[in-house]
Amino acid sequence: MNDHEHTVGSGLSATLGGVARTLQAEPDVESTLAAIVKAAVDHVPGAEYAGISLLEPGGRVRTVAPTAAVVSTIDELQYETQQGPCLDAIAERQIFRTGDLTSESRWPEFTPKAAETGVRSMLVYRLFVTDQTLGTLNLYARARDAFGDQADDDGRLFATHAAIALAGAQTEARLHVAVENRDVIGMAKGILMHHHDIDAVGAFRLLVESSQNTNIKLLDVAAWVVEHRREL
Repeated sequence: MNDHEHTVGSGLSATLGGVARTLQAEPDVESTLAAIVKAAVDHVPGAEYAGISLLEPGGRVRTVAPTAAVVSTIDELQYETQQGPCLDAIAERQIFRTGDLTSESRWPEFTPKAAETGVRSMLVYRLFVTDQTLGTLNLYARARDAFGDQADDDGRLFATHAAIALAGAQTEARLHVAVENRDVIGMAKGILMHHHDIDAVGAFRLLVESSQNTNIKLLDVAAWVVEHRREL
């Protein structure tokens, strides 16, 4: 490795370390997503705009944390035509780069409409941990051939850190919801135990039976009991 490569590598390592610490400090999923796209524009050479195509349960994809309106416009064109680099990155588990949307032939329904926005270059990374695909990190630029090999390599490393941070934020959010749900059910059980002079098992059975008889989710039944406890 020559001195220039060592300097570039050291600088990138320091940058990625700072980005990783910033992402880890974000308090929730939304803040983490916003930090990811801001850092991507700041640190990936050639990137003007960024957004994330988030893969949701059931296979639905939606755009989150766009840094500009044009990001949402281009992504919506992909969802409407069912074509484009973001969708292919999710389906084929690859990185996609295009240097000129006006001459791109891989997505014939999508690219002519996308080119009308003024964006010419796109660089798309799949965000994943182990075998779980979280979505894609999408970078955009108005210049032709805006993303070179250096951007490709830097973005790949950046996307790895971003995926880990996003997965961690999503896991923490799910745990938070689970704790809140458990607390609501616990409160409802306590109310029913006091009101009907029954034990915890009986109170939980009453919640379950009410859920089954009304075809309402157990958590919603518990929340109703808590909200209307003075009326019981």
